[in-house]
Amino acid sequence: MPPSQLTGSYCSRYLFTYPSFHAVSFWLLYCYLILQVNMATARVEETIGELQGIIGTDAGGRGMKALICPGDLVEAAKVFGADLSPSSSVLVLSGFPCMVDHTPPTETDGPPGAVCLCRAAIALGHSATLVTDECNADVFEAALEGTPATLEVFSSELSAEDEERLQALKDGASLVIALERSGPAKDGNCYTMRGINMTERGLIAPIHKIVQGGGRVPFIAIGDGGNELGMGKMLEAIEAKIPKGELIGCAIAADHLIAASVSNWGGWALSAAAALARAEKDASLSKKEWVEKCIPTEAQEVALLERCVEKGCRDGSSGKMEATVDGLPLERSLQCLRDIRAAALGATATN
Repeated sequence: MPPSQLTGSYCSRYLFTYPSFHAVSFWLLYCYLILQVNMATARVEETIGELQGIIGTDAGGRGMKALICPGDLVEAAKVFGADLSPSSSVLVLSGFPCMVDHTPPTETDGPPGAVCLCRAAIALGHSATLVTDECNADVFEAALEGTPATLEVFSSELSAEDEERLQALKDGASLVIALERSGPAKDGNCYTMRGINMTERGLIAPIHKIVQGGGRVPFIAIGDGGNELGMGKMLEAIEAKIPKGELIGCAIAADHLIAASVSNWGGWALSAAAALARAEKDASLSKKEWVEKCIPTEAQEVALLERCVEKGCRDGSSGKMEATVDGLPLERSLQCLRDIRAAALGATATN
């Protein structure tokens, strides 16, 4: 009989109906197995806590440490990696068109993390659909090259057909993950960190309707500044700690919020954490195999960023068309990816 079927009631009946050395041994074995399971779970949660530490250093100096929700990465990993039914539909919402004076206005933080989540969803046995704005379409299409995920694009003004398509996506989803996705503030507009209104410039498609008002499926959000979709869970902290927070803070709250120095890093961390959660549930692959299936290699990330830049993607801080993210050199992001992989595999992360 598998340990999962050794219920307390079964063991109690066996022990007290047949009081013998064998019954006592059976009970001790049961307790030992339960202890081992609990210890393994605790180790996984400790490792996921290390992942949050890696991505939550506030490398960009924005004050994002105040936005961390302790334990949310653990809970999000369980939802994404262990709780979904087989062949579920995962929606990934992304796109932050903050480069408002350029075409496309897409920044380099977002596409890599969103594609990582799509790949992880597929590796875990689900389908993945990436949803973004029309103005970001070329960049995300390039980012998804080689990834068997669906790309859905919406304009700032939705037709009746668009409304139906958006509703169909919402109705068919089992999980929604937003990563570096523009989120409406209290006044309904989406703002850059500098307070520029992206909505009034016609850049924002109202794909937040997929999660607005709550819903029947879990909603995980990843962000780094407070103006991303889902950050409403920490709105008071955003208003108190983030510059222009009262104006730019997103008012829509996620069920599970992952704050990171760079949103891409949060996507990598969630994918690695989901792999660990799946490895605890499914021993068909080793922990190493699950992790390697769910997070990208350095070469894949460099190639992805280069494809995005070729399509006109820019660093959201410097405004330059280069493979940097939020003003940080590429090597800083690659080091974070190394640290995430090392921690997930139980090795000592390099600082």
